[in-house]
Amino acid sequence: MRFKIRPFHLSDLSALYRICLLTAKSGKDATSLYSDPDLVGSYYAAPYAIFEPEVCFVITNSGNPCGYIIGTKDTEKLIKTCEKNWFPILRERYKKPDPEEKSADAQIRRLIHEGYNLKSELTDYPAHLHIDLLPIAQGQGLGRKIMNTFIDNLKKFNTPALHLEVGKTNTNAIKFYQHIGFHIIKEYENSIAFGMQLR
Repeated sequence: MRFKIRPFHLSDLSALYRICLLTAKSGKDATSLYSDPDLVGSYYAAPYAIFEPEVCFVITNSGNPCGYIIGTKDTEKLIKTCEKNWFPILRERYKKPDPEEKSADAQIRRLIHEGYNLKSELTDYPAHLHIDLLPIAQGQGLGRKIMNTFIDNLKKFNTPALHLEVGKTNTNAIKFYQHIGFHIIKEYENSIAFGMQLR
């Protein structure tokens, strides 16, 4: 196996959708949960790579993407961009579900209709990220390496601070973020917001 970290390329987009789905169940395969395999990636992955490819990176194994880190330098700006150029089309494709519908599909469709938001306690941490690695890329230090690549790149844009949010059931990810220097900003009912100062 030959692993490499490189900048995102537009040809990686389908791989981002696939990796996002294969890690959407607290780091595990969520394929069985969704009727549309593009649904999760349409919310959690694609917009970042499309609108801010300059801060997105992939891990490849012999040239094939097996992990990524994607994000934004400015969450508020990304929110506005996606409200104008991303979510309107998705809202036509994915109708808002009935309130009583509880499926995984329905949960993501609701998020699409709500759009992105920046919680008030996170405004001092304008950048944010999502990182997902397939099992083949885990346990080899690649998560730390791609995270460092992402952070070093953000610093070139003079980004002051970074945040991320992780589900409380994803215990491996929580340990990883704490180990590499993220601090807890706030605990929610089902997730934890972590932050890091970059300057």
